Amino acid sequence: MHDDEWWFSIVDVVGAIVESANPRRYWSDLKRQLAEKEGLSEVYDKIVQLPMPGADGKEYLTDAANTEGLFRILQSVRSPKAEPFKQWLAKTGYERILETQNPEIAIKRAILTYQLQGRTSDWIDKRIRAIVTRKELTNEWQKRGITEGKEYAILTNTISTATFGTTPDKHKTYKGLRKGDQLRDHMTDLELIFTMLGEKSTTEIARTRDARGFWPNKTAAAAGGKIAGGARLELEKATQQPVMSPSNFLGSQKRVADPERLTSPPLLPRK
Repeated sequence: MHDDEWWFSIVDVVGAIVESANPRRYWSDLKRQLAEKEGLSEVYDKIVQLPMPGADGKEYLTDAANTEGLFRILQSVRSPKAEPFKQWLAKTGYERILETQNPEIAIKRAILTYQLQGRTSDWIDKRIRAIVTRKELTNEWQKRGITEGKEYAILTNTISTATFGTTPDKHKTYKGLRKGDQLRDHMTDLELIFTMLGEKSTTEIARTRDARGFWPNKTAAAAGGKIAGGARLELEKATQQPVMSPSNFLGSQKRVADPERLTSPPLLPRK
């Protein structure tokens, strides 16, 4: 799962459907063919590298494509074994359309995924609520003229910095997460709660002020994050424990051995 959609290891699919002793070489040649001979540079441009486990259990950056991109790649693979994969991808795409029409299906799939990962019911409940809160915020941004992508990222950074005193990227580094890991899937219960508070507050402030355009919504994001940040500081003062945690769900053996990062952040003084 990357950027809220499924991505697939291209070389694994190619290796399963072509008669080749070296599927990586086959994929390398096919990739060049897509860009040079078939004029499908848009497919080539949409290929991303994501960390996936290899045969030895270690993570390696691997060429990956989403459902649409992989379906197009398979159309260029000449093998009778490709047909079942095409049917499977069509089914996957159909299921995603159903989820768009009925978000409850997507939520049920997410709950099942987290259950299979061994997450607790309490954590799953908070994670699903966080997903709904985030969706409500992005819907509000869309209605208020915010461009998805860079502007979403800037506003998200604004909320996070005001809430936790750091950006999402630095928060990920503190937890020892990799590039393709989703930060919120590795948050503790408290981290999720304060994330929700910051985003829900931002949504309500944007509505109340009728914020239109980037800068008014950036001001709303700073105000919403400040509310969550103030509540976090109050809790840290009362408990003498930081809310931001280095823990993640990767397992201690997969964390980056950085003693400075694995040490809890100091409590921020009240201003």
